[in-house]
Amino acid sequence: MTHPISSQTHTRHDLAEAVLEAHRAGMPGIIAEVVDHGEIVRECAGFAEVEAQTPMTPELHHRVGSIAKTFTTVTLLRLVEKGIIDLDAPIGGYLPELMPGTRGEAITVRMLANHTSGLNEYLPVIYDSLRAFPNLAQTSPRSLIELQFTRFDRRELIGIGVGAPPAGEPGSLPGRYSNTNYLLLAELIESVTGTAAEEHIRTEVIEPAGLDETYFPDGSVLAAPHTSLYESWFGMADPPVDLTDFDMSWVGPAASLVSTAADLNRFFGLLIDGRLLRPESLEQMQSTVPVISFEGTTIEYGLGLHRRETVDGTVWWGHDGSVWGGGALTFTRSDADRQVTVFTNRQRWNSLDESGRPQPHPIDAALASVVTTGMG
Repeated sequence: MTHPISSQTHTRHDLAEAVLEAHRAGMPGIIAEVVDHGEIVRECAGFAEVEAQTPMTPELHHRVGSIAKTFTTVTLLRLVEKGIIDLDAPIGGYLPELMPGTRGEAITVRMLANHTSGLNEYLPVIYDSLRAFPNLAQTSPRSLIELQFTRFDRRELIGIGVGAPPAGEPGSLPGRYSNTNYLLLAELIESVTGTAAEEHIRTEVIEPAGLDETYFPDGSVLAAPHTSLYESWFGMADPPVDLTDFDMSWVGPAASLVSTAADLNRFFGLLIDGRLLRPESLEQMQSTVPVISFEGTTIEYGLGLHRRETVDGTVWWGHDGSVWGGGALTFTRSDADRQVTVFTNRQRWNSLDESGRPQPHPIDAALASVVTTGMG
């Protein structure tokens, strides 16, 4: 059953106005796709490439960042369903060389997936731009540019995260969001399948779900038509620096995925509708704990899924993601009948006050309006 045409027309008009306002507020380009009971509304505004003023169009490929974590977790749970992996087994039993000793015995696979392992983030060590957090005023985008085409070794990154001071005790709440967790899950998938994590995710999840425009890129440059990405780094890059081409080995399968708005809505629709996993596996994904995000906010996080509740009590499931210069967000209503996916091609647009705290920007409210309009 579909919504009346008048409702669809209303959604299209409001969404078009919202994405246009986001562009006017300073976002170079934006894509939004809403699916309501199978009816699709796609709206774009601004530019996919600023210098050439190439219009943003809905089919463009986009780096979707940590939304890849949901794909990793679906793959993980399929291995759990086959009896190959135990969610509550210690990771040290699977990867003793990467997680030795008592921490390897205390941290379970589940703790990696829901960010309650206590493992810290490795990114501030490899990027000087991040070392001064939370005092952002002492940072710069310099190292992002210098390391744009640097190839990192995943196991070395894991070693940095494991060797860093713990963010908490294994299993303690709130959890702390950390890419180290998902690089370890990638290593786990490889160790039990004998196949590269990206390849196994492709054959086990991406292809069966019919996601023809979703992939892990082989190199720094995307071949298909795609969005260009612009990093402002809190006003320190003015004009924003183009970081479209980037070696994504700094985050690997934890956040290097490329997709389209249509593919993400299809994937999360299938997932929340129970067509990718057994009911008990989806229930595990949707069992949430409080986790402190990179931005310092507390989110409800399951196994590779965020839970979001609107003011009317409606529950949505999805994930957001960011890379240098690009952002993405996708949420599906708990009944799987409505979805919204949004892509943006500018990041860290907020300026800083004297204490180094990001200040409100018109883009903030405009993007929030796009999402709330999409949610209906």
